[in-house]
Amino acid sequence: MSDEQATADTEEAEAKVEGPLAELLDYLVDSFGDRLIESSIEKGELALVVAPRDVFGVISFLRDDQNCLCTQLIDLCGVDYPSEDPRFEVVYNLLSMKHNHRVRVKLRTNDDEAVPSIVGIHPAAGWFERECWDLYGIFFDGNPDLRRILTDYGFEGHPLRKDFPLTGFVEMRYDEQQKRVIYEPVKLTQDFRTFDFLSPWEAMTDVQLPGDEKALKPFTGEKPSEEKGA
Repeated sequence: MSDEQATADTEEAEAKVEGPLAELLDYLVDSFGDRLIESSIEKGELALVVAPRDVFGVISFLRDDQNCLCTQLIDLCGVDYPSEDPRFEVVYNLLSMKHNHRVRVKLRTNDDEAVPSIVGIHPAAGWFERECWDLYGIFFDGNPDLRRILTDYGFEGHPLRKDFPLTGFVEMRYDEQQKRVIYEPVKLTQDFRTFDFLSPWEAMTDVQLPGDEKALKPFTGEKPSEEKGA
């Protein structure tokens, strides 16, 4: 099959998918009205942006409406954009087995703003929201069990935030004297260094590498002593 034929087949397949999705998008725009901040079709999926206060009603509609029937919550995750305001994005990936289409619902929030929990719509969201709270610090109002799920209960901070250090703040090890696992501040065997050069060796200005001593000797035009005796 030629490249032109493959491209034509791909465009035809995308057109078959985006046709029904475009109709569904128009239907959702009419149904939600001002509750939709943005709406588009991205890579064969509907993408909707809503305000936190509207997310419960929108996802409930997507589950129950006969033209949608997005009865499965595939994933719920967070994204951190430190330079933007609101800083965090919460993404809900929904699937309709009946109509074979996917809808992605997104909202923006800050760590001091609560997001309504959707556990009452999709019970599986309970653990997803716990993970999002644990790793990003996004609070979900109405979640009946909003505890940490991946880190320890005494853990401080949220490790997937962009401002969280890669090494963390504490490390754990087994103490032979106490016969138990203990926590202690992170101790780095080598200080962190930032190299601003294409080659890290260029930053070693005070280090003499093997062979550098040859460059330090002035050139006299004479052969080395071992060659003289040959």
